[in-house]
Formats: sequence, structure tokens, C-alpha cells
Amino acid sequence: MATAEQIKSLIKSHFSNEPERFYTIALQLAAYEAKKGHTALAHSIRKLIELERKKAKPKIIKFPQDLKGLVLSEKPEVSKISLVINSKLKERINLVIQEYRQQAKLKSFGLSHRRKILLIGPPGTGKTMTAKVLAYELHLPLYIIQVDKLVTKFMGETSAKLRQIFDLIAKEHGVYLFDEFDAIGGERSLDNDVGEMRRVLNSFLQFIELDSSDSLIIAATNNPNLLDKALFRRFDDILYYNYPSEEEIKKLILNTLSSFKPSKIEWESILSKSKSLSHAEIVLACTDAIKKSILQNAKKTTTNIIVEMLEQRINAYRGTNK
Repeated sequence: MATAEQIKSLIKSHFSNEPERFYTIALQLAAYEAKKGHTALAHSIRKLIELERKKAKPKIIKFPQDLKGLVLSEKPEVSKISLVINSKLKERINLVIQEYRQQAKLKSFGLSHRRKILLIGPPGTGKTMTAKVLAYELHLPLYIIQVDKLVTKFMGETSAKLRQIFDLIAKEHGVYLFDEFDAIGGERSLDNDVGEMRRVLNSFLQFIELDSSDSLIIAATNNPNLLDKALFRRFDDILYYNYPSEEEIKKLILNTLSSFKPSKIEWESILSKSKSLSHAEIVLACTDAIKKSILQNAKKTTTNIIVEMLEQRINAYRGTNK
């Protein structure tokens, strides 16, 4: 049967009016029973959860007036199967999921699960998608903080809004993504820094260190060299993203093309054009190849069309229409 910690967590989440946490713990119970060989019971629990989730009305978050347009809510629909990254990075993400699902076990030993994560890498390599995957796999809502809109020219206003966001993090259980994080996480010693931004960074350092909620806080940046060194030790884990390898490129292309993939793919020419592109750019190129094939009344695309669309993506960054 369920452990004492699981039962207590289940009761607490129910009376605290935290349905998403309740569902997560209930799924943990199902997994626990399945490991014990109680497959019928595990199946019954999962079936009950699925039925109740379908009945439940979506929760509408009422953001403070000052945060409208700064925090966007999104229902995640991206599973980890869709995430095409290297195996080591996938293991780290799986560890975040595993620790979250078994946080009661960790807490019984006085330990906490990974929930403050810094994502570093070029644009389009899977950082935002990782946040979506974590929210989906953990059955949590996703909130995206528009960091570029958070920063204002008025004295003290940015820090005040930042405090409101962390109040929201404590109140509303979910996955919170600070995108373009270097806008507030810049090195305090930079010559072009101003007093206001130093205060904002100091506020963030204080808020994230004091935060003890169960929400996941994720910060994503394309420019790690701009970040203040004091930030790194505030995070439980730091994940680095890179452009896709040849195997990842193949998987991305096959996954995206699906039934439209050519009968014979000339990988050499496709891979040579894909090496300088990110995951997102390759997916967009393949989507364009599918659309062109459909407009040509073709049931499948061709290697030539795929290469053509990849070249268009490359040329877009060179500022040419060749």
C-alpha cells in the first residue's frame, strides 16, 4: 500500500486546494502500486485520475493588474518524446521529473528536489520546449515571464514587479519560465550597468534564494557570459544546450516529416545544409517542405525540396534571398 508520506501529502494537497499537486501525488501512488505488482489497482487509480481531470474546469489565474502582459499562462501539450536532445541532457531533465514526482521521499530524508533550473544555449535549441515538457510531464501549468517587458526605466518599479511575480510563484503552483533572463541577470560589475539594474539583480538574488515554494523556477539565456556569477550558485542545476548532432538532425527531420518523408532520403546533402541550423530552424524548414509538397499535390516531399527549404533558412541569416 501507499507510504505514510504519500498519504499525508495527498490529504494536504486536497485541503490546500492544490488539484494539480493532488493529481501528481495520485499518479505517484499508481506508479508505486505498479512496482509492487498491484497492476489492477494501479490501472484503476490512473483511470480515476484521467476521468476527474476531464471533468475539471480549467483554472483561470487572476494576475495582479500590474502583471498583465508580463506573465503569460499556457497549457503545456508537449511530452518529453518530442524533445530531441543528447542523451546526457535528457537524463538531467528526467532527473528533475523523477525528483519532483518523488519529492515526498526526498523530504522524509531532509532533502529537497531540483526546482530552480538555469538553461543555457543558442536560440532554438530546446530551452523553452524543455519548460513546456516539464510542465506537461508534471501536470503543472506553465507561466512565461516576459523579462524584457519587466524591466522599466522607473526607479524601483522593476523590483516591485519582481516581488509580485515571486508572490505569484509562492501562491500559484506551476512551472515559471524567465525567458531572455540576461535582461535582469547581467553582471553587476559591467561598466555600462546602472544603479537601478544592480538593485533589480540583487532583488532577484534575494527572492530566488528565499523562495521555498513547490513551483519550478526556470531561467533561460542565450548569453551566459553576461550573467552575474552570483546567479549560478542560486540554481539547483544548470543545463547546457547546443546545436543538434547528425543523429539528432535525422530524428528531427523524420519526426517532423512523418508520413511526408521521401521514399529515399539523401542524408549527405541534407546534413551538410543542416549543420549550422538550430533544432527550431530545422523543424520550420521541414514544415515548409511539407507545405510546398501539399501545394504541389504531392503525397510525399523530396530531398531536393527539403534542401531548398534548409537553404532558405540559412540565407535568411545571411540577409539574402538567393
